[in-house]
Amino acid sequence: MVRRLVPPFVAGLLVAASMPPWGWWPLALVGCALYARSADRSPVPFRTGAVWALGWFVPSLVWMWWLTAPGYVLACLGFAVLHGAAGTVASVVGGSAPHLRRPALVAAHALAETARLSIPFGGVPLATLAVSQSQSPVARFATVGGAVLVCWTVMGISFAGHRTRGILLAVALLFVAVPFGSVHTDGTARFAVVQGGGEQGTHAIDTDPTVVFDAHVDATRSLAPDERLTAVVWPENVINMPGQRAFEGSPEHRAVAAEARRLGVPFIVGITEDAPGGAGFTNAQVVVQPDGRITARYDKRRRVPFGEYMPMRGVLDALGAPVELVPRDAVAGTGPAFLDANNVRAAVAISWEVFFGGRVNEGVASGGRVILNPTNGSSYTLTVLQTQQIASSRVRAREQGRWVVQAAPTGFSAFVSPDGTVLERTGIGERRVITADVELRSGRTPYSRTGNEPWVLALVAWLCVLAMRAASANRRGRS
Repeated sequence: MVRRLVPPFVAGLLVAASMPPWGWWPLALVGCALYARSADRSPVPFRTGAVWALGWFVPSLVWMWWLTAPGYVLACLGFAVLHGAAGTVASVVGGSAPHLRRPALVAAHALAETARLSIPFGGVPLATLAVSQSQSPVARFATVGGAVLVCWTVMGISFAGHRTRGILLAVALLFVAVPFGSVHTDGTARFAVVQGGGEQGTHAIDTDPTVVFDAHVDATRSLAPDERLTAVVWPENVINMPGQRAFEGSPEHRAVAAEARRLGVPFIVGITEDAPGGAGFTNAQVVVQPDGRITARYDKRRRVPFGEYMPMRGVLDALGAPVELVPRDAVAGTGPAFLDANNVRAAVAISWEVFFGGRVNEGVASGGRVILNPTNGSSYTLTVLQTQQIASSRVRAREQGRWVVQAAPTGFSAFVSPDGTVLERTGIGERRVITADVELRSGRTPYSRTGNEPWVLALVAWLCVLAMRAASANRRGRS
């Protein structure tokens, strides 16, 4: 039995190696193809699919161990069950019609990956095939069908038979060559991103918020006034207001306003405040004008499970899990996902939200001409998550045909162009201010207009058609 488990596990490791920070994207195709061969020969398809998924997710989600060991174990096992079930479905479809097994593998596993956009805990779209392809030609598909179509394409090319693979490769080349959408440039803006620097692997409960705030003020002071500057962006929650203190009118507010006045531009800064009643906290990005007024605010809507709120807190506490690392739960926002600063509307995705195409699309649909991704990866050991977030920003840039401005307190901060090129990426832990002129863009890509739904429905319909064809073949075989 062990010998049967080695090929699918190695196949999963190859997929993991295609993910950042390793980033050898062709290995995703190799790993998927090797898994398909194992699935063809497997007497226990659930076990084969689950082992493949464990090889994939155990390395690529390893950063979660330092955030929440129980969450890491649950995520790996949960995703393994999803892909084990997908392997079982494909085997059932191909049981009476072997020629349908490979197409069923594509549909079932692509649906398993799509499910991760929504479950569990509202979705955990980490270490996805779309992220693995952020540097590859296949990423071009994101403009049309987002992460779902990128995943479908990778699995289609990898799982297909020789004849079908040739057709799929031809279609892929067509998608790469032909422009899509009606996005156009109608101006430029200059953004300065401030990274205060500091040590990785630190938690908010163990950190003096004054040190983080002062680091960003000091870094900002290196900026000279520039009449071409549009706005200064600070990362997520680098201003922490504990003990029922409000940001507005605070010393921190006055310090930010003083820098905004010195430079003559608005500041877009990340703050956390106690929620009304003190039951939780809010995580917001606000716009501070040179005269000190706060003219816009966006409160984060997608919260990080085990990071900003603790799912199943009572159960995990009873099991001895370190739930004290998240002593209070964040309160989800309800407002639209954009901010206006200096006559520029920006779609905003705070940290975790950039992994969700729909969250970014909401801000673009509301008129966002550039995407802001203020984030805070300082809690995570290693750089696995940070590099995957940069890759996710590349996918979002392609999906929307927009520049992405990413700001992090300890790295990575960067600018990402609409074709997924990463510019001015900072190093981990360094104090640095990066500045770039980015194109302001209007119009919508095909993906921005349709979202994920048509592609999810197409996958479901395709799997249903395959199941009906298999049932028909089975009836013919009995007659």
